[in-house]
Amino acid sequence: MKTRLLAAIAAGALCLAASGPSLAQDANWPVKPLRLLVGSAPGGGTDAMARAVADKLGPRLGQTVVVENKPGASNTLAADLAAKSSDAHTMVMGVSTAHAIAPHLLKLGYDNDRDLTPVVFVGAVPNILVVNNQVPARTVQELIALLKGKPGEYNFASSGAGSTQHIAAELFKDATGVQITHIPYRGSGPAMVDLMGGQVQIAFETASSVIPHIKSGKVRALAVLSAARNPQLPDVPTMAEAGVPGVEMSAWYGIYMPSGTPAAIQRRVHDEVNAILALPDTRARLQAIGADVSPMSQEQFARFHQAENQRYAAIIKKNHISVE
Repeated sequence: MKTRLLAAIAAGALCLAASGPSLAQDANWPVKPLRLLVGSAPGGGTDAMARAVADKLGPRLGQTVVVENKPGASNTLAADLAAKSSDAHTMVMGVSTAHAIAPHLLKLGYDNDRDLTPVVFVGAVPNILVVNNQVPARTVQELIALLKGKPGEYNFASSGAGSTQHIAAELFKDATGVQITHIPYRGSGPAMVDLMGGQVQIAFETASSVIPHIKSGKVRALAVLSAARNPQLPDVPTMAEAGVPGVEMSAWYGIYMPSGTPAAIQRRVHDEVNAILALPDTRARLQAIGADVSPMSQEQFARFHQAENQRYAAIIKKNHISVE
């Protein structure tokens, strides 16, 4: 019996020794600067969300959080880098474009559900129908009449093929029968530059990217694509109020990490980011760009992720949307 007891103790010691480094690594994390990847160019909504979180997350974790912009391929270049990372120090500020839309439009180099894990939901931002100031239409109905009178002569900008801006425009075209040409850009920032400059005339841009330009008078807002009016733009009607029901679109944002990231580290990021989102100055910063900050548990975010994938799959199929 004594021999068996000694053997059991020895086996237990070996198990503890084997698990000890992993536990210690989790407890000491982070041990180096973290990367928060962003799939769009600086100046866009995803970038704004990422920086609002990163500015406060670094000090809370005791390490610098570096925001890295990797624009392109409907925000999936950043997601691809995160999916293939294995050091538990890489995150991606995910957006619905990459995590609920692109899987149904693009051939990805990673599995959206297998290789990445939803960790913390950050917020949602409605899209807004805006026009260049030289466009004579001042209401949605005036714009529809203008576009029907000049089919194919007007362009709309998006942050890329398959983006929420692109899909919102396709929904609008389907609902109204107008013809407008898609001009994709590598992010919202450059799209807004050309919209203000008149190279394109229309956009269904996310509030975070366009509200500053609306308030400064550089572009004109005609409708918000949400169920209720946006508090930042109380005088701008919803699309339904403007006579085009059923055209609703919002971009949502959340942090994803590689699926191999230890659960304890995922919980730490989840808890720290939610604490940051609860701070009055952070909420004010995000609400100023049109974001609705609605906390979720990690489990709720995972269910939301799956539901949005199903919703967009149905929209894309119904409206025959492609990136070709």
